[in-house]
Amino acid sequence: MFEFPIDRETLEQESSRILEDTDYEKYLALTPEERTQRILVIQELITAENQISNNQPELLRELGRLYHAAKDYEKAIASYDQAVKFKPDYHQAWNNRGIALFNLGRNEEAILSYNQAVKFKPDDHEAWYNRGVALSDLGRKEEAITSYDQALKFKPDYHEAWYNRGIALSNLGRKEEAILSYNQAVKSNPDDHEAWNNRGIVLSDLRRKEEAIASYDQAVKSKPDFHQAWNNRGIVLSDLGRKEEAIASYDQAVKFKPDFHQAWFHRGIALSNLGRNEETIASYDQAVKFKPDFHQA
Repeated sequence: MFEFPIDRETLEQESSRILEDTDYEKYLALTPEERTQRILVIQELITAENQISNNQPELLRELGRLYHAAKDYEKAIASYDQAVKFKPDYHQAWNNRGIALFNLGRNEEAILSYNQAVKFKPDDHEAWYNRGVALSDLGRKEEAITSYDQALKFKPDYHEAWYNRGIALSNLGRKEEAILSYNQAVKSNPDDHEAWNNRGIVLSDLRRKEEAIASYDQAVKSKPDFHQAWNNRGIVLSDLGRKEEAIASYDQAVKFKPDFHQAWFHRGIALSNLGRNEETIASYDQAVKFKPDFHQA
């Protein structure tokens, strides 16, 4: 058996075919066998005798993304390292490398990788956003906000950046600014139920109860089975003395998450306030059924 090298033209065609079909969602949908087969094809192309050096970084990045889809982050990082070795200004590979490092909990290294990405492409909004997430994870909220601001400078309708910026501002006690950030998030994506819910929480903290309920209403409109929002809505309704409505809200929470002990507990409090003691006990029974060490219940 003699193995002959792939001719240059065939190699170029096959490399182009691979690089034209790089949808990450498709990578995630591949079976392990299909993913392994695709990895082997790319590895063969990378090591081929007539490989054009211009294709090497792109092929290595795709190899890394395939490993990434398989959650083999160490191999993914090794591939990205090779890609930026061939092409030091390859900002997409630096960004992907940062994500893999972040997934391994190596946030400091991830930030350094994102720094390289934005060094070579200052308007890389995804890298700025990912950098903000890593900084926030390290508790460096002010720096995270600055990073989100950079992402939004280059992509003003980037709702994930507005949303995470809102969380960071809220954690710093900057509630009014947080609401403005959540407003932008839901303006860019009206179906962002998490942003509506978090907006409701901040409004409730500021005692703007009616606005909080309206925000929770939007959250459950976008995601009817969003049990946390139903529970939060019930708490605010109860605070306003609207106990019957609160109970109806808690009922929705436990309908969608039957083991949601906190909703059962708050439901019990509302029932107790209405003097419905038998139902109150039954609700507390459910709370301690799902969380036996729940001493308040």
